[in-house]
Amino acid sequence: MNYISKDASLLCRLSANYKKGKLQSYFDLIMKEDGVEILKKNHLSVTNIRKDILQLLLQKRTGLSHRDFEQGLSTDVDRTTIYRTLQTFSENGIIHSIPTTDDTIKYALCKDSCTEDHHTDNHAHFACEKCGKTYCLDSVVIPNVKAPRGFTVKQKDLVMTGICKSCEK
Repeated sequence: MNYISKDASLLCRLSANYKKGKLQSYFDLIMKEDGVEILKKNHLSVTNIRKDILQLLLQKRTGLSHRDFEQGLSTDVDRTTIYRTLQTFSENGIIHSIPTTDDTIKYALCKDSCTEDHHTDNHAHFACEKCGKTYCLDSVVIPNVKAPRGFTVKQKDLVMTGICKSCEK
């Protein structure tokens, strides 16, 4: 992960944690800062739940379901707050939804080029049948399929299923 900050005090804290062997603290601090930057970039208020949800997405780097957020958040947050936060993130081009075979929805971080008006995540997803993780396959572009006359395409989804490289080992 590339990280550039002009905040000298943050860089000092990062460096101190790294030198003390607190590598996990080092990465936690980076992730929290990235979450704040994502919120500010999208002109959203910085709240603890928003930072925590973004940190979980940055940490896991896979698609997460509503239940994954409920279980993965360290604080006790009600389901409605999680749902509204995910909806806000989706509407602002921060996350995109991934359909699943069991009719639930998973969410993953969007690329920087996504906006509230236009999601540019035109990539395939891979759902592992063994571990249940869903991955964004940024290098696999969904082909452009022309719809018949009278049909307007608003979203394209391609989800492949099988066994991921971690489970193949």
